[in-house]
Amino acid sequence: MLKDIDAVIFDLDGSLVDSMWIWHEIDIEYLGKFGISLPEKLQEQIEGMSFSETAEFFKERFRIPDPVQQIKNDWNAMAWEKYSHEVPLKEGVDEFLAHCRERKIRLGIATSNSRELVENVAAVHGLKDYFSCIMTGCDVAKGKPAPDIYLAVAEALGVEPGRCLVFEDIIPGIQAGKAAGMKVCAVEDAYSIAVKEEKAALADYYIETFRDIRFP
Repeated sequence: MLKDIDAVIFDLDGSLVDSMWIWHEIDIEYLGKFGISLPEKLQEQIEGMSFSETAEFFKERFRIPDPVQQIKNDWNAMAWEKYSHEVPLKEGVDEFLAHCRERKIRLGIATSNSRELVENVAAVHGLKDYFSCIMTGCDVAKGKPAPDIYLAVAEALGVEPGRCLVFEDIIPGIQAGKAAGMKVCAVEDAYSIAVKEEKAALADYYIETFRDIRFP
């Protein structure tokens, strides 16, 4: 998997950390404040959107009276405690990161989440020394499945897209990595288990945990 790879780029939620469950809870709680029930397929509709794009979608779709920045501030506040204390790394991630560092493979994060939360996760789990670049969907023109964020991280790392490997857990993210011309490994996650076969078909590789990866 790491043959001819100079950089590895991780999605955050569901790929690097086990956190997708948080957002379902937050969506229920947040919409409940406005007397709105969570629509059945809301998560599918917002998959891959940047934090800002999602806030704009909520404001328009649910006619939220608050400005977009206030919506994002509220979400950050609601998620902060959970990300600080209830979000573990995906199984085997720490060993894999150490191996990449030993091989001098550059590491980056490309997330649709907010910068505040990804910086929090990196600090809590001692990841900051591993990653040369952390970029969010709000830093580029279009969120996933557009390739913008992956191309931007590759450029920041100084690596050609064709020599990058992406780890992603959702279909729009896999599509973004492939559209960027990168190799993509799909990561199993309970949130997207129903589309496991589709994820595996779209990606170059599929892992249940990072312990599945064998090092030469």
